[in-house]
Amino acid sequence: MIHERILGNVAKHILLNGEEIDYFTSLLSCKIIPKKTLLLSEGQVCKTISYVNTGALRAYHLDKNGKESTIMFAMADWWVTDMYCFLNERPAMLHIETIEDSNIFQLSKENMDQLLKEIPKFERFFRILMQNAYTREQLRMIETLSLSAEEKYNSFLNRYPKLSNQVTQKQIASFLGITPEFLSAIRNHKAKRNKS
Repeated sequence: MIHERILGNVAKHILLNGEEIDYFTSLLSCKIIPKKTLLLSEGQVCKTISYVNTGALRAYHLDKNGKESTIMFAMADWWVTDMYCFLNERPAMLHIETIEDSNIFQLSKENMDQLLKEIPKFERFFRILMQNAYTREQLRMIETLSLSAEEKYNSFLNRYPKLSNQVTQKQIASFLGITPEFLSAIRNHKAKRNKS
């Protein structure tokens, strides 16, 4: 069943009957997107929130010098958007791209508003999603301020055990706020320690 995983994601927080399932899935658009494709570019009006059915995405910001800072990774069974810009229908501050070939479901802002009106229990679902996202970002900010680079890398490996093989060293470094060269030194040090 094409919607099995996204319905499982929703069922973690709310229960839907058959009619509600049909209505919800009718509002989704399914897209198969090749690796390294931009779903959203900075400055483009952010009109959708995406659910990753298969594959992986990342959201990143480019500063005025073209330096990338990865804000988040989104693997299978995760939701991703430029949340502030999506909710306020503003030009995006982030770029969102596929890290690998991905199958996603998108829900437009218009359809989300309609969904919340027709099935109010989705208010609970999206509230929990946003609470979880806020909590995750707060913990990440505390880690950024208080942990050493190696501790941040270890935390990344614990949080995203499979992802470290799917993304480039440069992308991981930009997520951790360190240089790729420093990350390479951390990895080499870690590898030597594990051998001894």
